[in-house]
Amino acid sequence: MDVLTSRPLRTGAHIPSIGLGTFGSDRYTPDQVAAAVRGGLDAGYRLVDCASVYGNEPEVGAAIAASGVPREDLFVMSKVWNDAHDPADAIASVERSLRDLRLDHLDAVFVHWPFPNHHAPHASVEDRDGSARPYDHAAYLALWRALEGLVDAGLVRHLGTSNTTIPKLRLLLDDARVLPALNEMELHPTFQQPELFDFCRANGIQPVGYSPLGSPSRPERDREDDDPVDVDHPVVRRIAEAHGVHPAIVCLKWAVARGQVPIPFAVKPGQYRANLAGASTDPLTADELAAMADVDRGARLIKGQVFLWSGADSWHDLWDEDGTVTGRAG
Repeated sequence: MDVLTSRPLRTGAHIPSIGLGTFGSDRYTPDQVAAAVRGGLDAGYRLVDCASVYGNEPEVGAAIAASGVPREDLFVMSKVWNDAHDPADAIASVERSLRDLRLDHLDAVFVHWPFPNHHAPHASVEDRDGSARPYDHAAYLALWRALEGLVDAGLVRHLGTSNTTIPKLRLLLDDARVLPALNEMELHPTFQQPELFDFCRANGIQPVGYSPLGSPSRPERDREDDDPVDVDHPVVRRIAEAHGVHPAIVCLKWAVARGQVPIPFAVKPGQYRANLAGASTDPLTADELAAMADVDRGARLIKGQVFLWSGADSWHDLWDEDGTVTGRAG
C-alpha cells in the first residue's frame, strides 16, 4: 500500500492520507468553506472532515453532491458536539449531519470532546458552561453505545474519539463493543504527542491530526505569549528551502511520513492544491525526519480552557497529564 495516498483502518477499509478540514466558521462563511470543499474535491482530495458545530454542513453537503465524485471514492467524517452527549441527542445529531451532508452513511463519526460542556460560538473562557463537569465514563459509554447502534444500522462505518487522552482511551477500549478506529488529536511539529500517538497506533487506532500547521487562526482564548510558530522553526524552514516549498508543506510532508492523517484547512485554491501536492510527493528523507523529531516542544495550542468545570485548576486538568482521569465523575 502507498502510504502517500491511504492508510488501513481496523476494519480493512482505507482512509486517505490527507484530508480537507472545514472548521472555518470563526473567519469564513459556510459558502466560502463549501467552495473550498468543491475546489478541493476537483483537485483530488477524497477525505472531508466535518462537524455539526462548524455550522456549514448543509453547504458542504451541497458541494459534495455537486462534485460528481462517486460516493464510494469519498471518506466523509462528522462529529457529535458537546450539547448532544445524551444518547438520543447523539443519534439525532448524526441523523441531522446525514441529512445536511446529503449522505446515506458517514465513514466516521467522532465524539468531538469527551466532556458534555457546551459553549456558544466565539465564547471567551469566562463564558464557559456553568454546569460543566469533568469526564464521566458511564455517561460517555452510554453515548458510545448509541453510536454503536448507528454502526449496526449501517449509518456509520467507523467510530472515533477526539481530544481525548490515554487514560480515557484505556477505559473505552476495555468497555466498547465497537472499538474506536480513529482518534482526532492536535498534531504538528512542535506538538507531536508521541505517547498518545504510539498508544493509538499500538491499539489499532489511526491518528488524525488537526491543526497540522500549528493553528495560526486559533481562537484568542487559546493563545499564550510563548506559543511557538511551527512554520518559523529553523529546522522546518531549512527543510522547506531544501525542497523548494513553503514551510507549511514541510509540516504536511512530516505528518504523512510519520503516519498521521493531517486535515489542513484552507479556502484559497493555491493553498489547498499545494497542500495536497506537497503531502503526496517528494517525501522527507530519513535525516530530515530525524531532525523534525527534535522540533517537538510539547506545545499544546488548542488548550480547551472553555471546557473547564468548576473546581478545575487550569486547562491542564483537561488532559490527564499525571496519567489518571482528572476529576473523574464516574
